Amino acid sequence: MTMAEADQPSRRSCGTMAVHERLLRTVDGYADARAASENHALRAMASPFVGRTGCTEIPTVVHVVYKTNAQNISDAQINSQIDVLNADFRKKNADVSSTPAAFMPLASDARVQFALAKTDPAGKATNGITRTKTTKDNFSDDDSVKSAGSGGADPWPSDKYLNIWVCQLGGGLLGYAQFPGGPAATDGVVILHTGFGTSGTAAAPFNLGRTTTHEVGHWLNLRHIWGDDGTGCAGTDFVADTPNQGGPNFGVPTFPHVSCSNGPNGDLFMNYMDYVDDVAMFMFTAGQVTRMQATLDSFRSAIGRTIPCGPKSPLKDGPKDPIKDTHKDPPKDLPKDIKEFPKDPPHKEPIKDIHKDPPKDLPKDIKEFPKDPPKDKDFPKDPPKDKDIPKDPPHKEFPKDPPHKEFPKDPPHKEFIKDPPQKEFIKEPVKDPIFDPPVKLFDPPPKGFDPQPGPGIPFVLATPGGGAGGLRDHAAALASGFQTLLGHYSALNERGLLDDAGQASWSEAAAAYQELARTMGA
Repeated sequence: MTMAEADQPSRRSCGTMAVHERLLRTVDGYADARAASENHALRAMASPFVGRTGCTEIPTVVHVVYKTNAQNISDAQINSQIDVLNADFRKKNADVSSTPAAFMPLASDARVQFALAKTDPAGKATNGITRTKTTKDNFSDDDSVKSAGSGGADPWPSDKYLNIWVCQLGGGLLGYAQFPGGPAATDGVVILHTGFGTSGTAAAPFNLGRTTTHEVGHWLNLRHIWGDDGTGCAGTDFVADTPNQGGPNFGVPTFPHVSCSNGPNGDLFMNYMDYVDDVAMFMFTAGQVTRMQATLDSFRSAIGRTIPCGPKSPLKDGPKDPIKDTHKDPPKDLPKDIKEFPKDPPHKEPIKDIHKDPPKDLPKDIKEFPKDPPKDKDFPKDPPKDKDIPKDPPHKEFPKDPPHKEFPKDPPHKEFIKDPPQKEFIKEPVKDPIFDPPVKLFDPPPKGFDPQPGPGIPFVLATPGGGAGGLRDHAAALASGFQTLLGHYSALNERGLLDDAGQASWSEAAAAYQELARTMGA
């Protein structure tokens, strides 16, 4: 038995969730950062999301920490690992063709590439590799390898580089990563040298570089595919298109492997985020790509540069735009309250400034309302003269048909009509099964926004004159009309019927509705 074989575990193990639990207990602000990260990711999963265009190339530094000459792995072994990362994250790995036909439509290009850094933090030329001799026999998941003071190597700035430490790990550990939102001083990925790359000390069954693919997936906010609830069926990875499964798979399973009543196709064990051998994992899903892209859009927005993705083969590289093909329904195994996540309009510029307080603040005293309804259904900007005030309540002048020919005939979602949208925000904490107390994944939307209505807002608020009865009808008609309109937009969006112009109109309508609520509550 060679030294590499003696160092190599026979069964995959990952320390990422143990590190996650430790940081939750010991690092102030980590729980809040994780909640914000999950909030952003779930919003991206639940609504149309466009992240970075093209591909993202991430500068990478490999810190080799060694005690023996064998642990001081070669540049060639390091380069072989970079090649594997680029193939796996771009869906250019040859073995993706082994994906079962039932799951092949899910296999997606993550649009992420990696390159060894060419410039170090001081601006000097580098090959992207550091080498540090240590006196330690091995390291654990306690992050000591990430500091020169504890026998390891200090990181390069984590907002500019992906730090990968390669060393001797103990206790059968293959590797671990830190989720987005953790301390900058320990941000990165740690890999056992015998599970790194495809040559040198790399040894079967983890000699194809997939341990690093798995851990970098965690670094980009992917969870284990079974949801880290042991062997139960209640966990979730917060991804809609990965089937629920009863715990990790090991070795080389045979398709289909059914668990948690997920037949006939069973577990997606060939996914990079399961625990199978390197030879048995070879794909990410479109939903996982959305989570990774959402991370690059938020907590890791400072890292990397956008480059052209280059030509792709439809057969080999899957959907032309994996973000657009992402399953937009919430994961089936999410807690029920997550399924009620509000159906916000697209995150375009007008929506950022929407006042999110509910119209529950509408004044009860009718004297606070404008006294007259607008002159006609075109809502002129100038107040009408008393003689031009229509005799009929303005709500009769609302169009009887939906304003868009493509509006669905069925009524909008009842939940949207009956309750102000922000009431659907999750107020109860979502329990992460791996720790206690649970992390609060959602917070109510921030207050204090002072939006300004965009161009084309179809109403005016300062209308003098008129009686209390007509005013009450007018206010009710406006509120009901906007709620109905927003409900139509939501229904259209769910059916994929909104083009860019429709999404812009949705945003403007939402801004107008919230401006109405703010002004009436002023």
